[in-house]
Amino acid sequence: MAQVRLKPRQEHRVLGGHLWIFSNEIARVEGSPEPGALARVLTASGRLLGTAFYNPKSLIACRMISFEDIVPDAGFFKLKLAQALAYRRRLFPGASSYRLCFGESDGLGGLVLDRYDSLLVMQIFSAGMERRIGLIQEALQELLSPRGIYLKNDHRSRGLEGLKAESRVLSGSVAESVRISENGLDFAVPIGGGQKTGFYFDQSENRVFLRPYFPGRVVLDLYCYNGAFALNAVKFGAKAALGVDSSASAIHAARENAALNGVEGAASFEEGDAEAALQTFARGFNPLKPDVIVLDPPSFSPSKKDLPKALRRYARLNALALEALPRGGMLATATCSHHVSREFFISMLRAASARARKPARLLALRGQAGDHPVLLAMPETEYLHFALLEIV
Repeated sequence: MAQVRLKPRQEHRVLGGHLWIFSNEIARVEGSPEPGALARVLTASGRLLGTAFYNPKSLIACRMISFEDIVPDAGFFKLKLAQALAYRRRLFPGASSYRLCFGESDGLGGLVLDRYDSLLVMQIFSAGMERRIGLIQEALQELLSPRGIYLKNDHRSRGLEGLKAESRVLSGSVAESVRISENGLDFAVPIGGGQKTGFYFDQSENRVFLRPYFPGRVVLDLYCYNGAFALNAVKFGAKAALGVDSSASAIHAARENAALNGVEGAASFEEGDAEAALQTFARGFNPLKPDVIVLDPPSFSPSKKDLPKALRRYARLNALALEALPRGGMLATATCSHHVSREFFISMLRAASARARKPARLLALRGQAGDHPVLLAMPETEYLHFALLEIV
């Protein structure tokens, strides 16, 4: 096994529980490990820190998998995935669709698994996990006996690991679409063609949280994807909901989901640019007068250097949303980049409120759902911030 020796005083983050070691923190590598190879990680003085997957092609050169000296075999993956499964079963009794594995937070950095009943969708973000797909698949078969496993490796971050993009059936039978239930609503989830793995489980608890605020309201759901917020709105008392998304396939899926839940009369969906649509509401050009706006845009900050520009864009969008709301209206707004900290998020909302000249009070500040747990030592695992504001 290769050995990675750190520079002096570079071990403190790892000793605190952080699982990444960057290339500029390494003094030397003993051996000639290929991308994804196993390596012992040592301090400058030779103290063992643990075992990692090493990748000389990545800025994240080491991804810790244990603070002990181990060789991850099928039993290792089965234990980690069994622990992840047990946690989700405690969290969502009786549910069969959720984020099954959330990378580092479940001790399997570089691996994401979403469960859609008897179908699993896998995403791999590290060379180490890529080399061990067979062991992961074996563990999943023993634990869940899934009807099929779909590999959706299309995320741009794979390029940072020297990995190619690919999407394919890994095992079993995989349909183009699967139907799931989430908190009393039904959804048709596209496998392979949708965003992320097909569904946004990270907002599941926030959708439920908003239900008491919907009765009697008119709701505007921007960047609506499959319409999950809008459908929760009309199913739980909203007079009407309009969803807007630039993706034609997303709008088609949202309309299909409205029909599945018998609310196609109250929930409507339009293909279009969400920011442009928001401007028409803010300027009073649209006859629809929303008193609840859900603003769930994509990540505008894929890297740290994009953060200043992203914060300006988030502030502009939120200011427009606040302008479009009457006194007593509510804005449910989110960001989904770990580069946007909670402090940056709140500061951005203050700036948006001042820009719109709409004083607001913060009713709630929330995050990602429990099946996306945050590893305390790794702020990178906390990426979703969600706020509910009321115009005063």
